[in-house]
Amino acid sequence: MEQKEKLKEVAWVFFKLGCVAFGGPAAHIAMMEEEVVRKRQWMARDHFLDLMGATNLIPGPNSTEMTMHCGYERAGKTGLFLAGICFIFPAVILTGILAWLYKEYGALPEVAPFVAGIKPVVLAIIASAIFKLGKKALKSVPLGILGALALIATLAGVHEILALLGAGVAGALFFYARAAGRSRMHLAWPLWLLLPTLNQVNQAGTFKVFWAFLKIGAVLYGSGYVLFAYLDAEVVTRGWLTRQQLMDAVAAGQFTPGPVLSTATFVGFQIQGVWGALAATAGIFLPSFLLVWLLNPLIPRLRQSPLLSYFLDSVNIAAVAVMVAVLLAMGTETLADGPSVIIAVMGLLLTFGPYKLSSPYLVLGGALLGYVLNWI
Repeated sequence: MEQKEKLKEVAWVFFKLGCVAFGGPAAHIAMMEEEVVRKRQWMARDHFLDLMGATNLIPGPNSTEMTMHCGYERAGKTGLFLAGICFIFPAVILTGILAWLYKEYGALPEVAPFVAGIKPVVLAIIASAIFKLGKKALKSVPLGILGALALIATLAGVHEILALLGAGVAGALFFYARAAGRSRMHLAWPLWLLLPTLNQVNQAGTFKVFWAFLKIGAVLYGSGYVLFAYLDAEVVTRGWLTRQQLMDAVAAGQFTPGPVLSTATFVGFQIQGVWGALAATAGIFLPSFLLVWLLNPLIPRLRQSPLLSYFLDSVNIAAVAVMVAVLLAMGTETLADGPSVIIAVMGLLLTFGPYKLSSPYLVLGGALLGYVLNWI
């Protein structure tokens, strides 16, 4: 296939995913695995796992960074940037429209019934990805034990990054020592990552908005709740937005498809209109493009080193364990009533049963069913 055709394919695949990718990073990665590994066979599942494990260790939105890795694998550096932009684009446009409506009318439109239907279906999509990726990642009993320990640590409240790094270091040392014939060893736990102190500048300007969000994108690990904490420090303490406005912005990012970091578009629009939205969006996503650009060519080389190969295997099983923890947390939060349980069961049947539906159709069906059941 010619490069031009590959780029068109990359653009279409990730634009389509960007339009229907609800449910957070775990769900986005599950949809991606279905699209690029199972359906289109752009890469082997083992390599997809390696990319996922490596992506979990760098700051930024993991699912968006995975789109960039997949784009790079299919169509080189141009594919990297095209995949990321096409995945982000629908969320940015929808969030920008919501930001304009919010500024004009002071409230967000009512979309809760649709979201209530999407969330249970997303559980089935994540469960499917865990099953497929877990089979590849679970290469031995010690890796299974390591994954179980990572799951327990995550459920106990240990930060996901620490759980991943801890599993990676422990697994690398254990397997390397075993391969070298040493029977005993002491495991070392990684140190906390030091985050740079964010300076405070009170007056908003386009470059200052860009700089504030660039810093967030360069150091952000974790979920939307972590993003809320960073945004609170950057925009509320400076007086750019009230805390209620920030909470509404995070809500807008949660119920639009694609990365929750599209919240930046909403916040930037409230601060400085269209230019503020563009500056905030560019700032928060730029570090991810640069990090993936630097990281992707190195991942195959990591496999050539025995020690780093053990590290990747250990991080991969821990990454699947983190997805299990996310699934359990989302399930506890989502399956709170009869309609949610009904939609979740239907999603599981259509994911694991004989009559399988692809993720986009499941998401759209869940949204419509949630809206219908809301009125019954």
